[in-house]
Amino acid sequence: MDALLSGLDMLARFDVALALLIGSIGGVIIGAIPGVGPPVAIAILLPATFSLDPLVGLVMLLGIYGSSMFGGALPAILINTPGTAVNALTTYDGHPMTERGEALRALGLAYGASFVSGILSIIALILFAPFLAKIAPMFGSREIFLAALLGIVLVILAHRGQTFAAGMLAAFGIFLGTVGLEPVKYTQRYTFGQDWLVGGFDLIVVVLGLFALSQAFQLLSGEDSAPDAQPIKGSMLRAIGEVFRFKRLAAVGSGFGVLMGMIPGVGEFTAQFLSYTYAQKTSKKPEDFGKGSPEGLVASEAANNAVPAAAMIPLLALGIPGEALTAMMLSVFYVHNVTPGPGLFQNQLDFVYALYIAMILLNVIVVVFMCFSSNLLLRIIRIPTRFLGLTILILSFVGVYSLRNSMTDCAIAAGFGLFGLILKRQNLPVVPIILGMVLGGIMEVKLRSAMARVKTPLDFVDRPIAAFIAFAIVALIVLHIWGVVRERRAGLKEFEHDHDMHDTQGN
Repeated sequence: MDALLSGLDMLARFDVALALLIGSIGGVIIGAIPGVGPPVAIAILLPATFSLDPLVGLVMLLGIYGSSMFGGALPAILINTPGTAVNALTTYDGHPMTERGEALRALGLAYGASFVSGILSIIALILFAPFLAKIAPMFGSREIFLAALLGIVLVILAHRGQTFAAGMLAAFGIFLGTVGLEPVKYTQRYTFGQDWLVGGFDLIVVVLGLFALSQAFQLLSGEDSAPDAQPIKGSMLRAIGEVFRFKRLAAVGSGFGVLMGMIPGVGEFTAQFLSYTYAQKTSKKPEDFGKGSPEGLVASEAANNAVPAAAMIPLLALGIPGEALTAMMLSVFYVHNVTPGPGLFQNQLDFVYALYIAMILLNVIVVVFMCFSSNLLLRIIRIPTRFLGLTILILSFVGVYSLRNSMTDCAIAAGFGLFGLILKRQNLPVVPIILGMVLGGIMEVKLRSAMARVKTPLDFVDRPIAAFIAFAIVALIVLHIWGVVRERRAGLKEFEHDHDMHDTQGN
């Protein structure tokens, strides 16, 4: 109880309250602008948060992360253009509802589903994170190494159809983390006599390049456009209340979001797919899905908005990020010498409670803001894309230069920006590189520590948790390979069948 009161006291500070307000409302605005999204915004703001109090910085970033999907639903529903990538599924049923004159209802259902799932996922965070933190002291160097390796494997396998590319990019990220001085004896690695490589590749510089600068280059090199949408009329609060007619779908979608958010590398897209599929299979009108079904809209929005809070569970309890945005937040912890994990719950429980309460307040602030500002946000949607790209470009370079007052960092960020643009043009994932850098560093330190007590490979799995994680890694790889083989066999049989039919018709 004392820790809870202390957490409330921490949130009562003016700077924390201001950060919460800026993060929550700013996240909605950023989500509503097609082409920006939370990764770009967080990457730009990250250097500024290093000079702030850790709670202030994290509350601001969490605000942007959690509220951007609220804003992303607005253009997805009104102009058929998702504000963030994870709102793509929202267009399937949201925009058809707009076309038949139900824009207010569609927005209300999307906001209501996001609010319900956001609160349910925070409850899951409050329940699961301390439980996982109690188990965490049983994690030695071997277990943390294997857990980080499991995260890498899950990230790779989550990119179905692109697993080889994702694996290569994750390996590239791990390699980037090894450049410079190694963490034990401080000898130089892969510097080739170049002084500018001795410090290695800074995570924030790479993040700003791959996410922010690449997006700026893409907006500047594309056609200039300014989307338009019609104003909304009616009571948004009443429209939001309709979500309780679909409370089963909202709860199930939240459950999928929490489960997928807790698993590293899986995230919103898998949660949405599972939730949407469940809703369609259990619906009395499955034929309406993709044509303006309110059930499909609730299912997709509930699933994606439950992920941010759930993704904080492995970060807070184990110090292992599950995706790129929590990896960025981990850097804020490290800069301020705050170490996520069991020690955080034992020594700084008030800090943890403050984060919990801030996330609840975030959802309340956002849903109230959305009730009164949807028409105001329509003006923001109309920002020309090239002006937006130029703004992102300038802010990104300012952020990079402010880290170490280094033009070399700016050049490195520009290089990664061009590399990120190439990856986007080829539809290749960027996230494996960032997680490779973060998890690769954890793996190296823990592997070196573990090797002092490991004499044979079997010693690595001679404890229950290590054995379980190792079994999970092997099982996931085997199941994935088996799935690929089955798909290829099915494709070969279909090809042979079509070929036989062609020959029969030819004769």
